[in-house]
Amino acid sequence: MIRRALISVSDKQGVVELGRALARHGVEILSTGGTAAALMAAGVAVTQVSTFTGAPEILDGRVKTLHPKVHGGLLGRATEGHRTEMSRHGIPPIDLLVVNLYPFEATIGRPVSFDEAIENIDIGGPAMIRSAAKNHERVTVVVDPADYDKLELPAGPSAERRLALARKAFAHTSAYDAAIAAYLSSLDDRVAIDRSATPVRNPLPEVLGVQWRRRYDLRYGENPHQVAAFYADAKSPLPGGPPRPTIAGAEVLGGKQLSYNNILDLDAALGLALELAEPAAVVVKHNNPCGVAVDREVAAAYRRARDADATSAFGGIVAVNREVDEALAKALVETFLECVIAPAYSAAARDVLAAKKNLRLVAATGDWRAPTNDLAWSVRTIAGGALVQTVDHGMVDLAQAKVATKRAPSTAERADLAFAWRVGKHVKSNAIVFAKGGVTLAIGAGQMSRVDSVRICERKAGDKLAGSAVASDAFFPFRDGVDVLAAAGATAVVQPGGSVKDEEVIAAADEHKLAMLMTGMRHFRH
Repeated sequence: MIRRALISVSDKQGVVELGRALARHGVEILSTGGTAAALMAAGVAVTQVSTFTGAPEILDGRVKTLHPKVHGGLLGRATEGHRTEMSRHGIPPIDLLVVNLYPFEATIGRPVSFDEAIENIDIGGPAMIRSAAKNHERVTVVVDPADYDKLELPAGPSAERRLALARKAFAHTSAYDAAIAAYLSSLDDRVAIDRSATPVRNPLPEVLGVQWRRRYDLRYGENPHQVAAFYADAKSPLPGGPPRPTIAGAEVLGGKQLSYNNILDLDAALGLALELAEPAAVVVKHNNPCGVAVDREVAAAYRRARDADATSAFGGIVAVNREVDEALAKALVETFLECVIAPAYSAAARDVLAAKKNLRLVAATGDWRAPTNDLAWSVRTIAGGALVQTVDHGMVDLAQAKVATKRAPSTAERADLAFAWRVGKHVKSNAIVFAKGGVTLAIGAGQMSRVDSVRICERKAGDKLAGSAVASDAFFPFRDGVDVLAAAGATAVVQPGGSVKDEEVIAAADEHKLAMLMTGMRHFRH
């Protein structure tokens, strides 16, 4: 039975309703500070923790709940020995703890002084959570307002539910401590002297704590003999919440469960779709785009992207950056596809797509503009460790790129180069992208030689490459790559530059009367 509860929350969402529900069942409520004030203002009877312990809050509120009467009430077991000892020391049991912590990550997410960040490190809260979670055989601990409706008053939740809430509680304090450790290890030692300054943070801290929450098990991994599950960043909201669309935060509206390989391909398709502001469609196969296009209408963009490499589009993954309407849905069902991801689907589109029972429909809500948060991390594991880098949000405006050749690109060529350059950022190295008029003509990906990437494009598209623009994700080490793409019909090329053979490469471009831009920024994708 829940007879006594201690409530102390930073996030006040739902706390008044919870307090009223507890009061209706005769539960004694202990509370502190702002939580107590909110409950009392709503007419809920509250006993201040300082009254309960007989000890005042001290040290500017740093010490409120660090008291034997609080932790004894949480840690005492339902054994005869513990009950006797608690009675002797005047420690009544606390059956329910509802705590969420000072918003440390929200605080350091804005420019704050080191002192302010330190003051937003919660001490009493994590200590109580750990005490209650350790003693979950008797005590219910709740750290998430979404779990307030799971208390099963007045009897209290089952042993299985208390265990589940304890697991969640320890994950909550673990993530909280990891965020503090990462913040402190990202700072220069000078903050120890000038604590009032807003510190400069290293985007790659010395200590990196990453916590993921399992969303669901997968049928298998890359191959049927591998066991796999899909995890989401534990700090990210579930479907409907993230400010930017992600696969982890997306909702599967129809079709079979996503597979391991589906998720990888959807992430690749979404990343490229986010780069494009116009109505756009991306077709991905095996983690590489095989067709990309923009147009005035998203249905037209999809048809152009699909037809750019119709053979590869079969069984592909499609991302569009506009709502799927009926016209697009009718085009989508013309080809066998594995998955479609979009911001939303109209009711008419859902009706059309329902005919494809196994087509996975994924809705990724959020801001579909290209992300620019350079502090986002990309984490890839290797045997015994991990590689961590900031996400590649870099993108050079080609209006600012250096014209390396005698001939500057025309207005139309500049537009094609800009489009191909954005696509090339999302193609596995060595990446070559031929494009014209807002659609890719051929894409060469993942080859050991850049020349081979060009030749693959030539073999796939042939005469269609006449008058096209080309993007290369990294520099041309020799002139042979330029010779081959010029022979294939290209008239303009964009590349980072930076090779010791740049002069030779530029001379080759001039010989072929190509226009060449150099960005100074490469986009390797391994």
